[in-house]
Amino acid sequence: MRQIPRLFIDTELAAGREVTLNDRQAHYLVRVLRLKPGATLYLLDDCTGEWQAVIAEAGKSGVRVRAETLVRAREVPPDLWLLAAPLRRERFAWVVEKATELGVARIQPIISERTNHEAGRHDRLLAHMIEAAEQCERTALPHLAEAVKLPDLLAGWGERLLFFADEEGGLPLTDYAPACPAAVLIGPEGGFSAAERAAITSLAATRRFSLGPRVLRADTAAVSAIAQFQLLAGW
Repeated sequence: MRQIPRLFIDTELAAGREVTLNDRQAHYLVRVLRLKPGATLYLLDDCTGEWQAVIAEAGKSGVRVRAETLVRAREVPPDLWLLAAPLRRERFAWVVEKATELGVARIQPIISERTNHEAGRHDRLLAHMIEAAEQCERTALPHLAEAVKLPDLLAGWGERLLFFADEEGGLPLTDYAPACPAAVLIGPEGGFSAAERAAITSLAATRRFSLGPRVLRADTAAVSAIAQFQLLAGW
């Protein structure tokens, strides 16, 4: 039995509203899946939720789909932010994908003294997020923020709890009873400098924690921290 395709679109949906798909989505439905007018699919708008829809038209002028029935309201992700230093392009894309699958409210790239890579193109990262959400039946996308320098981030920090995954040690997350709103901070491949660590730990909102005795790569640490936080918070 063929799985019904799910597509994110950038238009708010309502019953009866028709939308023209972009070239990539049209190619996927018509050329790859070989669907015809009248075929069923699901549309997600990251606003209202998930809609059962049909292909209304598939021709030279493009592929139009029509939303019919709202089947799931948009989920409300936990108010958890991931603050992570960019890695090599494919590894950071993997982090963004997994954070989307697990469900966070915001992904914030941070630039620190030892960050050796740029965050990558916003549209490419967003494409990875959308693909992950479509495959994992998510109805909401995290907000993908523009990269910010660590000092600027810390200077404007408020009361949101900042869980700092400190490679130099800290309490296990179980000692903190994690709850939102909160953020998880993951450093670059070379770790934070002494001055950066001092600035992070000086914040009243900071909670240093350890991911355990094993040495983890930065991408593994990010996914592990989100998963542990959500498990302990009961999501």
